Amino acid sequence: MKKLKFICLAAFAFLYANTTFAQDNAATNYDQGFRLGFGLNGGIPTDNDYDWSLGGDVRLQYDLSKRTSITLTTGFTNLFMGKDDLGNDIKDLGFIPAKAGFKAFVWEDQFYVLGEVGAGFAVTNGYDKTTFLWAPGIGYANKYIDLSVRYEDYHDFKTNQVALRVAYGFDL
Repeated sequence: MKKLKFICLAAFAFLYANTTFAQDNAATNYDQGFRLGFGLNGGIPTDNDYDWSLGGDVRLQYDLSKRTSITLTTGFTNLFMGKDDLGNDIKDLGFIPAKAGFKAFVWEDQFYVLGEVGAGFAVTNGYDKTTFLWAPGIGYANKYIDLSVRYEDYHDFKTNQVALRVAYGFDL
């Protein structure tokens, strides 16, 4: 876990350092307005509770400027069966995330950092819990494709994951 935190911290430090150089370039890929994206997500939990995850999402993005945007994301994520500390099977956990975020393009108007916070509403296998979730990430986006990697923590579900998102987006 310490190694994962170090890698995330190093990635954010690298991207933050590049923002001073990126300010000289004019942004050409994102005009002010709304964008809509549909994504597929796959992840690996960083603990031993679940084996893997798969999901889909819809993200609405509003560009505040050519380099900053706010986002609203929802969809469905399923964490697939794993084992508890005693070796007993844990039921799959499916939930609906509802997140708000801030996206900042930091290099060449295509590489970005994103931070999201929100709630995850459990909807499968008798789970009746809602959790706080937060998700920092880094990514690459052009006019239609958005690729990102994020760390996502589900506080009350007592698990987290590193996930890859592949999405198609377009202007509204």
